[in-house]
Amino acid sequence: MSRRGASGGRKPAVRSAKGGARSTAGGPAAKGKSTGKGSGKSAPRGKKAEKVVFDAPTPVAEEPRTLRLGAVPGATPGRWIDTWNERMPLVTLELVPIAFAGQRTAITEGAVDLALVRAPFDKDGMHAIPLYEELPVVIASTESHLLAAEELSPADLEGETLLTTREDVLGPLDLPTTPSRIPPLDTVEDAIQTVASGVGILVAPMSLARLHHRKDIEYRILRDAPVSQVLLAWPADATTPDIEAFVGVVRGRRANSSR
Repeated sequence: MSRRGASGGRKPAVRSAKGGARSTAGGPAAKGKSTGKGSGKSAPRGKKAEKVVFDAPTPVAEEPRTLRLGAVPGATPGRWIDTWNERMPLVTLELVPIAFAGQRTAITEGAVDLALVRAPFDKDGMHAIPLYEELPVVIASTESHLLAAEELSPADLEGETLLTTREDVLGPLDLPTTPSRIPPLDTVEDAIQTVASGVGILVAPMSLARLHHRKDIEYRILRDAPVSQVLLAWPADATTPDIEAFVGVVRGRRANSSR
């Protein structure tokens, strides 16, 4: 063999078993039958690989559970309950009444998963979504001259005795009223009972006036006064899929909409 052939130059043809010549490089032989289509029998195909079928995982049944929703007096979650029951049939929405004075504690101590709270509210470490605002109303005895008007302004309350409560849900009102000699009462309900006896007036969110309605009191909207804001709050580090679903309901998202 010459040095050229051994060093990788043009290689000699190699004889096939039938005597034909073929190229060692896999190309067509210089002589003999062509290797193109129709030149003879095709090479035998390899064995077809078997198709592997994996069993689908067995779906895990969703367990019934409960979402505890706290609500301060006057808060109105009823508009969302039907929607929740339709979307989340396996999650019971349990309504838990909570006091305004203990609304944050109810959340932080785990008495509820989330809550409808009323401003002022300490948002530190919390998610708090504003939901709606309530108009303030003047609550007075049915014998009061204030009820002659359809609505009242701060000027209409000049000289009236204003009762206060420890549930200071409206904050400073800056009204031209006379301070009451009665110390702040514990709750709005306590103050309304006092008003019904003909002593003083009370300014509170409209929902609380409706909640504690009696035959011996009435209320009128107070214009140009602070409103009461209601929020949905829960711990910032405790957001669950169920809480996210409830947020979607109160925000009016459709069942299949993304966040």
